[in-house]
Amino acid sequence: MCGARRTCRRRIRIFDYDRDVQPELVSANGLRFAYLAAGAGPLVLLVHGFPDTAHTWDRTLPAIAAAGFRAVAPFTRGYHPTQIPADGAYDLDTLGRDLIALIEALGEERAVIVGHDWGAAAGYAAAALRPERVRLLVTLAIPHPGGMPRTPALAWSLRHFVSLRRKHAAARVRANDFAYVDELVRRWSPAWSVPRAETAQVKKVFREPGCLDAALAYYRAVGLRLPASQRKQIMVPTVAFAGEHDMIAPRVYEKARHKFEASYEVVQVPGGHFMHREHPDHFIPELVRVLREA
Repeated sequence: MCGARRTCRRRIRIFDYDRDVQPELVSANGLRFAYLAAGAGPLVLLVHGFPDTAHTWDRTLPAIAAAGFRAVAPFTRGYHPTQIPADGAYDLDTLGRDLIALIEALGEERAVIVGHDWGAAAGYAAAALRPERVRLLVTLAIPHPGGMPRTPALAWSLRHFVSLRRKHAAARVRANDFAYVDELVRRWSPAWSVPRAETAQVKKVFREPGCLDAALAYYRAVGLRLPASQRKQIMVPTVAFAGEHDMIAPRVYEKARHKFEASYEVVQVPGGHFMHREHPDHFIPELVRVLREA
């Protein structure tokens, strides 16, 4: 068994990924998490969203490591090869506690959390629940849920939150070689000419038994009322990256400013929802700047 502060890990190889970095394992919050890692120094936890995996950070990891940080990108709960939780817990408070537990399991007192999409939502939860563990919060593509206006336009943009909760959602996502995954990426990054192989890794992960159902359970866990962590103020410095062509306009991030008691910076960058994949040569230097200024 691994203690709360003791790292328990071993190297594994999954599929036939042609990557320089292979996943390691660590026990945190009652689950076995797989993660990619590079570098040494202050911990930076990079958290992916949907439909995605830890490989979304494959260009960001080495750049952060080269800047003098320890970059760790976990596969979030249920995403192979991370363990699927037996209790079926995927609520945002649990996702936030996962990140805090990962910081502790990796042997650190505090860390920077960089989260995209669901990873951003989990980051807001972690920062609200245990602010003393988060040195800096960096979010991509998701304003604080407590500050987002409830408008018909936003509801239409977020319609997949309804469709992915339905009984036959998994069958729809699997159809035609996961064509819905490609549809979502194109919808949320409309100015991006998406490379053919861009979604190959997540499709491989979703073919693993139980993984797609786990990913969809994130959506089924969303209730009408914000969870406790999302109703709290954010007490740690926060930088929010907003894509110029995202379905959620950069101005929405300004409307969320009242949720932050510490410093809050909105960085507008080229691209849509997957800004870090569309324009890495622009995004990565901005992220490194933010990390160095923290």
